[in-house]
Amino acid sequence: MADEDGASPRELILEACRRNNTSLLEETINDLKAAASKAGKKPEDHVADTLNTAVDGLGNGCLHIAATYGSSEAIDMLLDQEGIEIDEIDRMEKDTPLHKAVRYTNSLDKSDWSSGLHIVDMLVDAGCDPRIRNKGKLKPIELADPRNTELRKLLQKGEFDMTAGGDVVQEDDDGPTGSASDSD
Repeated sequence: MADEDGASPRELILEACRRNNTSLLEETINDLKAAASKAGKKPEDHVADTLNTAVDGLGNGCLHIAATYGSSEAIDMLLDQEGIEIDEIDRMEKDTPLHKAVRYTNSLDKSDWSSGLHIVDMLVDAGCDPRIRNKGKLKPIELADPRNTELRKLLQKGEFDMTAGGDVVQEDDDGPTGSASDSD
């Protein structure tokens, strides 16, 4: 791993996220797991702690950076890590990674919107909350380019799913009669 003169694991993680360098990210995560095992720590906890505390000078975490740069493979790899904080708030704009992903999508040419949609979809699917407001009191959907109807639909669906998630009634399978009552 990094020696005294080299980059720290946190710096390596941030650089891997910035450049979508999955080899570096995987190598750093494996090094963290090995170091945790040697120290008698639970590897998954050590990796999650390192990922969740890796921030740049502006308070952007690894998911923020990956979303800002459209590093979809790095995002996919990060979301596979147990214990990663997916709704982390950055220091400057109070954005979540989902806000950053929407801003990234807006920065693309219309013909490239699908790559941004893929990132937003991954984050929403992982459970990122599209209802969180940033410093400007804006939710991710309120940042979305109004012409990007697919992005807006995806964020609306995510909001609905988060809002209705606890309200969805699960039907019991009571068999052909539909009732557990034996009263006739």
